[in-house]
Amino acid sequence: MTNTANERTHALLNPWRLVGWGTIAGLIALPAIAMRFTSEVDWETEDFVFAIVMLGGVGLAFEMAVRASGSWAYRGGAAVALGAGLLMLWANAAVGIVGNEDQLINLWFNLIPLLALFGAIGARFSAPGMAVAMAATAAAQFMVGVIVHLLGHFTWPFTLVWTAGWLFSAWLFRKAARTA
Repeated sequence: MTNTANERTHALLNPWRLVGWGTIAGLIALPAIAMRFTSEVDWETEDFVFAIVMLGGVGLAFEMAVRASGSWAYRGGAAVALGAGLLMLWANAAVGIVGNEDQLINLWFNLIPLLALFGAIGARFSAPGMAVAMAATAAAQFMVGVIVHLLGHFTWPFTLVWTAGWLFSAWLFRKAARTA
């Protein structure tokens, strides 16, 4: 019984966990601190809620990925996919990928992380299935870039960087599947 309590305490005080959650807390606190010193930063309650949901959701999802597999490749694939999805949603909400955040065409870019999420759920988070899901997400990312280009908007640098991110995640999951 004592070993179990010690193991739980050790898991809660894991330095990597503390760094991860501390970084998330710091990122959320940073705008609140900045608002006290400059009028350039003007977050509303909704902005903080958005940040907490997004960053906390990514933190929880990564915690689940760490517990799902001890493979560094699997964890790396999850980190890259979660980071790509977070940065895409955040950039799109903050300033928009095309024009500004109010342009409806930007909704196409919000579908990409949703595809990754539904693909991961459909794959039941298994490494081989995750590799396929992230490859499909990369293909969708590229196709959205083509569609947006055909509509007269230039997003190739963004499209290529994010496509490469999804492909890198797929490669890491494939590597995890091979070593399992």
